[in-house]
Amino acid sequence: MSEKNGPWTIEETEKKYHNSFIDVQEDQVVQPDGKPGSYATVKMKAGVAVLPMDDEGNVYLVKQFRYALKRESVEVVCGAIDGDEPPLEAAKREVKEELGIEAAEWTDLGMFDMDTSIVNCPVFLFTATNLKFTSTEREGTETMKTVKMSLEEAVENVMESSITHGPSSILILKGNTAMNLRGENHSF
Repeated sequence: MSEKNGPWTIEETEKKYHNSFIDVQEDQVVQPDGKPGSYATVKMKAGVAVLPMDDEGNVYLVKQFRYALKRESVEVVCGAIDGDEPPLEAAKREVKEELGIEAAEWTDLGMFDMDTSIVNCPVFLFTATNLKFTSTEREGTETMKTVKMSLEEAVENVMESSITHGPSSILILKGNTAMNLRGENHSF
């Protein structure tokens, strides 16, 4: 039985790979032009990204080795949403685990899609302020270091491609814009 997906018609779906974070499937389709074809998609758990900012205009990031890149990457705190967990609760959990930070004030900066052509993975973006520092609760795979820098320096790192992680780049730029709109000119 076929299923419509916008201007596409899905004739058949085959799961190619599955684990607790990712599903890969290939659909046999009728393309919008009426020709047969195939379309592969990746579905990942929805995630959160958090940019903690202190009262002096500094942000707290993590530096860790990324297996797929074969190098270290400087990033905002990111993680998957567990089950029915609300995005804000996931954000609070992740920033506590990875940086040992609890925040009294949270700002929701919306969401974005990782890659709209083949990946289905919404990421919810938050800034955290009025910070309290406690101990981290990192998982065994999280061999990361805390990186503290000014928001201005973080923006420069995004613009110079020193920070290349998608959610981090988007959140740093959105966080900077939000601060400027509030008149807290810590950056450009």
